[in-house]
Amino acid sequence: MLCAVRTRWAALLTAVLMAISPASAARADDDPLLDRLTAVPGLTVVSQSATDAYRFFVLAYRQPADHRHPHGQSYTQRLTLLHRSVDAPVVLATGGYALPADPRPSQTEPTALLGANQVSVEHRFFTPSRPDPADWSDLTIWQEASDEHRIVQALRGIYTGRWIQTGASKGGMTSVYHRRFYPSDVDGVVAYVAPDDAVNPLDGAYDRFFATVGPADCRATLDDVQREALRRRDRLVPLLTADAAAQGWTFTRTLGTADRSFEMTVLDTVWAFWQYQSVANCPQVPATTATDRELYDWIDAVAGWSFYTDQGLERYWPYYRQAATQLGWPSPRFEHLRGLRRYPGLYVPNSSLPAELRGVHNPLPMLDVDLWVRTVSQRMLFIYGENDPWGAERFTPSRRDSFLYVAPGSNHGANISRLAPADAAAATATVRRWAGVPAAAAPQRFAGLPLDDMLEPRHR
Repeated sequence: MLCAVRTRWAALLTAVLMAISPASAARADDDPLLDRLTAVPGLTVVSQSATDAYRFFVLAYRQPADHRHPHGQSYTQRLTLLHRSVDAPVVLATGGYALPADPRPSQTEPTALLGANQVSVEHRFFTPSRPDPADWSDLTIWQEASDEHRIVQALRGIYTGRWIQTGASKGGMTSVYHRRFYPSDVDGVVAYVAPDDAVNPLDGAYDRFFATVGPADCRATLDDVQREALRRRDRLVPLLTADAAAQGWTFTRTLGTADRSFEMTVLDTVWAFWQYQSVANCPQVPATTATDRELYDWIDAVAGWSFYTDQGLERYWPYYRQAATQLGWPSPRFEHLRGLRRYPGLYVPNSSLPAELRGVHNPLPMLDVDLWVRTVSQRMLFIYGENDPWGAERFTPSRRDSFLYVAPGSNHGANISRLAPADAAAATATVRRWAGVPAAAAPQRFAGLPLDDMLEPRHR
């Protein structure tokens, strides 16, 4: 399947390049931006579109598979460019995952606040931006930071404005790591809902979060749902097995069995509820008197039975590999489920990986990043949601022109616009100051462009 995705991407790139006619080439003589993009070594313009307000490019950039050996194996990394003007600020958006299969123009919140250009990067090893053959030991935070460093260096000759980096969740983490290794590349970072698992085994913060988030009655009802689902395992697992047969889902490459997948999904349900939903959804949580089908369907709507299948997890193998080897992972104790779990060591990233990709955790990279952010970093802005479980372990910014804000009642979708008004005004002013945009200036926004929250629809 992965080879097929890469093949389709290569075929698309070849078709687009072959479709460029002499007339198109002649028009490029009158297109300074296109000339400058195509003059960048290793950069290919795959497609472009334009409106009166902006131009949008899908690009492909040749990167070393291993930056320690820049003349060795290479791979093609996808990125997009939303262009406004060469003298406007540039927002570097690191999603931390794959770009959409067919990218469309959109803007991040900092892009809208600054009236900026935007470069969006697909993270290495997410298809199709994967070396072939792939050496998974090259999937590290330093290697990806080096990818982004080369992109910034390549485009700095085109854009004269300041650079602001941004990302949400894993993309926010990615923006922090880039800043750690290449602190001079950008002029500031806006990291949304970025977890910081500095000491992987010390995860008591997650238990404290789940013991205090939201109303007590809602917490109790959610705990009851998990307990009741596990008690009804013998009746609910056959429902999952039937769905798997109908949908072609399998479990053998990753979690192993439908029963293990069932338990993982039930464990993830309360986390997913607070990550994506809110206190307003508490009345919809089913009671213990719900039917099997009502309970099964509610868990499906919140956590998704298809997620912890081979097919659902394959897209996220690069994330789970990074979590297992460097990033760390949350480990709630699930004390309220004592005696109901069959697989005590299940809730770890290696469970979601095929055997050949499982790895041993190295604690040093996160300790290094955490210490650097606390003490040395400059111009870093962190946004968290009050009710987001990923914010239980957060970065602590230094006192060097760096800040942290929490959006009241918000989940994993927290952003500047959801902050208290005074905090939103302060955060906006900070970002504009870093970008060199006068506070009194009203940036020209891209009318009609959707706002990109930079979040995956479902991941853990």
